Amino acid sequence: MDRVSIITFVVVLGTMMAAIDSTIVILALPVMLQCLHTDLLTLIWVILVYLLTAAVLTTQLGRLGDRLGRGKIYNLGFLIFTVGSAFCGVSPNASFLISSRTIQAIGASMLQANSGAIIADNYPPNRRGKAYGYTSIGWNVGAILGIILGGILTTFVGWRYIFYINVPIGIIAIILGLREIRDSRIVHAKFDIFGVLILASSLILITYGAAEVAGVGITPFNLFLIIAGILSLFPFYLIEKRQPFPVIDFKVFKNRVLTASLLASFLQSAGYLATAFILIMYLQGIRGLTPFNASLLLVPGYVLASMVGPITGRLSDKIGARIPATIGIGLMIIAAFIYSNLTLTTPYYVIVVTSIIGGLGSSFFYPANNSAIMSNAPRSIYGGISGIMRTLANIGILISYVIAISIASLSIPRYVAFEVFLGTYSLGGLSSKFLIGIHSAFYASIAILSIALVLSAIRGKEERSYLS
Repeated sequence: MDRVSIITFVVVLGTMMAAIDSTIVILALPVMLQCLHTDLLTLIWVILVYLLTAAVLTTQLGRLGDRLGRGKIYNLGFLIFTVGSAFCGVSPNASFLISSRTIQAIGASMLQANSGAIIADNYPPNRRGKAYGYTSIGWNVGAILGIILGGILTTFVGWRYIFYINVPIGIIAIILGLREIRDSRIVHAKFDIFGVLILASSLILITYGAAEVAGVGITPFNLFLIIAGILSLFPFYLIEKRQPFPVIDFKVFKNRVLTASLLASFLQSAGYLATAFILIMYLQGIRGLTPFNASLLLVPGYVLASMVGPITGRLSDKIGARIPATIGIGLMIIAAFIYSNLTLTTPYYVIVVTSIIGGLGSSFFYPANNSAIMSNAPRSIYGGISGIMRTLANIGILISYVIAISIASLSIPRYVAFEVFLGTYSLGGLSSKFLIGIHSAFYASIAILSIALVLSAIRGKEERSYLS
């Protein structure tokens, strides 16, 4: 393999590992709960602390990559991620595990924040769609593959190996990354510490408040956290406009294609990943499948997505991002609509076929949309824009989780919804009632995806000078 191919491989690997570990613990939680002698509401933070940390840090770490070198930050991220994974595996109690997941998430944030920028550094605009087709395998497939791998490893090997598996992979990636990934166009500028602190505070308030909504429902306290976080973005905007070297240069958002593509990415992540969470609840709580068997029904769609992604990426290189990305979201909406009509006895082949439709949609959307984002970003802030893209995606995953738990639990007690989600409770006589909540959650996903579809369609025509 040539140098660029090795770099692509390392970036795909890093993106996939970071995405996998955002969801891999879901099916392992019941076993971990027993082994670590803790309660569910404590252990649920094993998921939430990872999502919260990644949501808060990715924007800042992408900008840090612009200033200190994307290769340095990326390779250091793989080292921190690998060490954090090893600590997770040896955790003697829940507190140690949650702390180790925070370390792991810091490394994952460094990987996610700089992956898109590294691809943009090493590929010309007319070849990036294909490259992002490969990285879309990492992000999109990784998030769902985490659920599947979590079920397999927990069932057949042991829950600690969902973390140990990262260690040898991480060592290989660190060696290859140190050898091949070089820093490109380091921006020598002051670091906007005040801006970083305000943005981090805002994102912490929003994501922590959202996480609390999933855990305990809507309360005055978590509503206050979310509103305070949103309101603090306004002084951040006013301050950043006056900064010579801001964390986020708001001038780039005058670019219609870039802005619409970033928002479409956020809404797609929130809307479509929610369907995967909700579907797991349906299969386990209503149909009575084990976590492992439920995850197997999702495999065909994501295998297809991993195969088709590079092909659709090449298509976006030729015709631009708008049409492939919009078709992709349209296919996801079709999949969500089919899921919204699930019954107590829907044949399993319907779910398999629908997962293929959704997987095909993902393979159209991700490479095209990522290529559109990086092609419309100034080269000097590739890392910052890549970080924003991943921050929005991580917040989207968190929101999708909140949607799945909150809306589905409108028809049953929240603690029951948690246990259904984890596969430790089958509803039996409550199934018909719970199905109403499941349908409502899918409708919410369709609404979110529909907004993403409009944004994708109206993003504007790209400059075609680099397309061939």
